[in-house]
Amino acid sequence: MTPRDLALWRAARPWLDVRANDVHTLIAWRLARTLLALRPGADEAVVLPAIILHDTGWKRMPQDKLAKAVGPNPQFPELQRDHELAGVEIGSEILRRLGLGLNDAAILGIVDGHDTTRAARSPEDAVVKDADKLWRFTPHGVATIGGWFGTPAPETLAMLEDFVLPSLLTPEARIMAQGFLAEGWAAAEREERMNG
Repeated sequence: MTPRDLALWRAARPWLDVRANDVHTLIAWRLARTLLALRPGADEAVVLPAIILHDTGWKRMPQDKLAKAVGPNPQFPELQRDHELAGVEIGSEILRRLGLGLNDAAILGIVDGHDTTRAARSPEDAVVKDADKLWRFTPHGVATIGGWFGTPAPETLAMLEDFVLPSLLTPEARIMAQGFLAEGWAAAEREERMNG
């Protein structure tokens, strides 16, 4: 990480120790860097800070409701919006304290709506939304989501393929997701053969 992003990471990390958000954020940051290389029109000085701060708000949500706030049939869908608003407050305080001279309004504007708005509001928003969702397709994402819902890898992969893949905004993210899916399906098939 650059010194800027490392400072942001260190400030955000105490807010990221729920829902495996610490590892999620590091993976999403790397995915965002990859997407930035493929989509040079997006401003990395907005994208990378936004991806570091985007899920800090989950820390303020009721811990017993977190797994039930997301997924195909969420019981507490309002927490998706609530965590965004809390993330804006937390991110604003972090950005103010660090005084990095960034475009705080653009960064916080992405945190505010990264899950609850479907269309991209800027090239930077598209990269953050896609990097955030792409994590779900990684081995860490598949295992984490499977743990939340008690679903085996094939069921989790099918859900991602059916519901998340079509929601990706950029062609680059769709290609990356299909690569992760190919690896996930191959690993699941290998596991089935070894145990079957």
